[in-house]
Amino acid sequence: MRQTVMLPWADGGAATGFSVDDLTPVLLLGSLVLVLAVAAVRLSVRSGLPTLLIYLGIGLVLGESGFGIRYDSEQLTQVLGYTALVVILVEGGLTTRWSSIKPSVAPAALLATVGVGVSVLVVGVTARLVLHWSWEIAFLVAAVLASTDAAAVFSVLRRVPLPRNISGMLEAESGFNDAPVVLLVTALAAALAPQAEGHPWWWVVGLSVIELVGGTAVGLAVGWLGARVLRAVASASSALFAIGVIAVAVLAYAAADALHLSGFIACYLAALLLGNLRLPHRPAVVGFATAMGWIAQIGLFVLLGLLASPSNFPSVVVPALVIGTALLVLGRPLSVIASCAPFRMSWRVQAFLSWAGLRGAVPVVLATVPVTMGAQGVTWIFDLVFVLVVVFTFIQAPTLPWVARRLGLVSVHRQVSLAVEATPLEELGAELLEVDIGPGSRIAGVRVFELRLPGGANISLVVRDGRSFVPREGDVLRTGDQLLVVAPSSLRATVERRLREVSRGGRLAGWGSGPGPG
Repeated sequence: MRQTVMLPWADGGAATGFSVDDLTPVLLLGSLVLVLAVAAVRLSVRSGLPTLLIYLGIGLVLGESGFGIRYDSEQLTQVLGYTALVVILVEGGLTTRWSSIKPSVAPAALLATVGVGVSVLVVGVTARLVLHWSWEIAFLVAAVLASTDAAAVFSVLRRVPLPRNISGMLEAESGFNDAPVVLLVTALAAALAPQAEGHPWWWVVGLSVIELVGGTAVGLAVGWLGARVLRAVASASSALFAIGVIAVAVLAYAAADALHLSGFIACYLAALLLGNLRLPHRPAVVGFATAMGWIAQIGLFVLLGLLASPSNFPSVVVPALVIGTALLVLGRPLSVIASCAPFRMSWRVQAFLSWAGLRGAVPVVLATVPVTMGAQGVTWIFDLVFVLVVVFTFIQAPTLPWVARRLGLVSVHRQVSLAVEATPLEELGAELLEVDIGPGSRIAGVRVFELRLPGGANISLVVRDGRSFVPREGDVLRTGDQLLVVAPSSLRATVERRLREVSRGGRLAGWGSGPGPG
């Protein structure tokens, strides 16, 4: 017979305290989980599945139906879940370049607002008509499922470079849509609580708009003021500076929430601003934020797996499949059409965005909100959302690269920033780019000097078939080559633009008007 182990904090800490005797087993279990989670990234890359499925699986194995660890505190899960989401949003903002999402901000903002409303309406009506739920429950479940997870998409597409307009839209949408969805779920859950005060829909919408606008203002203000303070007190310690940047972004969440505004949009925008103001020690800041984001994701998904009860899954499989199908086939496509139609996006881009609407941690965390707010008879929502996220991630994730290729949306080459800490590039005013030459790129066949990069920018290294060499001016670049390009920070955008021109038009692209070799 399996022995059930009760965690000291499983009931929120009300009945038992956490003592020194509890520290060793917790550290042992926690460190083993982290090591296993790090190793699982390799499995994720090979399988094409997001790491969230592996981490949820670890939680299930450790839970009451596996090793017997009992954990059933929705209140603590919500608190830790919100904390993890703040860290994940801060990491997303700090590592997102404004130039990559700027063209996509308007459609992404519509997806995060109008698109969310369309999705909730379609899925809610379907749940009411097909499953005969009450209108309140139907729209609550639809709202819980309205938030997308770009981290899940990019973990699948890390080997499939997307055009910047698509990847930028997915990044921006995931950063924007958490805030309105949290407000909507909270309002709908509050309406189901005993002795709840009823409010008309226009009041809820108006309050949400005020909270989003106010949160935006607080986030931008805290980010701008924080950047000025950090520049003034910047020390030689990059690690200490990185802590300060994270603290400013988290401060934006706390300040906005204290004013009853949207803390999620505030921390994301503050981090986005801080990440694009050319603060010192950027490599250290990005590295530290990425590490914090990974820890938050691992802890959050394992915790959600622990909270789930596999014995309850059979009873929610059918409604989960019904709701998930409505979301995938109707809700997401209609929300994309409603949001992207004004921008005249091609049907191929809209089709991919519809299929790329993966759900991740946010819906599962929000599924705990109705219980913590006192709504009656809604504990099953968590299990339904958990099953839906797992099942439809298995359906959508492995097919995303194939869909991108079939729709002809794979970028011909890819550029990513590299965090190099061994050399103080920022003190030299330089940046290092990695360029992958894809199968459709016309950079293949071009000699190095024919790229005609701006003065001061050079290809410092070429990696070909696992071997590296320093290129000469007359060397011919080939498909599959990986290039390391060193460029002055002030010319980064010009270098990227020149590489895109040659990738599309070949060696004669921009001849007579583009930058010369200087």
